[in-house]
Amino acid sequence: MISRRFFVSLVASLCLSLGCIGCGGGNSSPTAPNAITVVALGDSITAGFGTTGNNDYVSRLSSRTGVPIVNAGRIGDTTGDALNRLDSAVLSRNPKIVIVLLGGNDVLQSVPVPQRVSNITTIAQRIRQRGAAVILVDLGSGVLDAFGGALPGIAAQTTSRYVPGVLEGVFGVPSLMNADGIHPNDAGHAIIADRIEPALRAEIAAAG
Repeated sequence: MISRRFFVSLVASLCLSLGCIGCGGGNSSPTAPNAITVVALGDSITAGFGTTGNNDYVSRLSSRTGVPIVNAGRIGDTTGDALNRLDSAVLSRNPKIVIVLLGGNDVLQSVPVPQRVSNITTIAQRIRQRGAAVILVDLGSGVLDAFGGALPGIAAQTTSRYVPGVLEGVFGVPSLMNADGIHPNDAGHAIIADRIEPALRAEIAAAG
């Protein structure tokens, strides 16, 4: 008869030899090394305001890639607010990748464009100085452009990855927006996730 001590020892040895697959509730996946920490920094859109269940773009991206993503979205944040909490909300987590989607509240609160540009540039610079990759997400053009067309240049200047126009064709479309006319609904968030996903997958591959 096999003793309990021998059985436990055998199981432990198997876990070690198989890289602890299925042991200890790990989050490993073929595309998501456990060492990768991803943080999404943003405002109410990132926080998932107006979505149901896990249908916000952050949850969708996490599910699609197999990578846990810390949602550091906060309702009402401007670029200045996000900069003020950058250390506690983002850098303290030692991320490998940071998704930055900001600017809508700056527009609503009439923050001067030069201040928006300065804030978002500093956010990207400080994240890059910590050795993490940055994905700068642009809301769109025209009324959606929170940075006066400067975001592509900021991305190049800070060697960040740039995602254009995530709200293009979403904002103002009733079937993709909540009743408030400001926040995308579940279907709108699915499109946002579609547009960010290629950039995120590229950074995950680079980090791995």
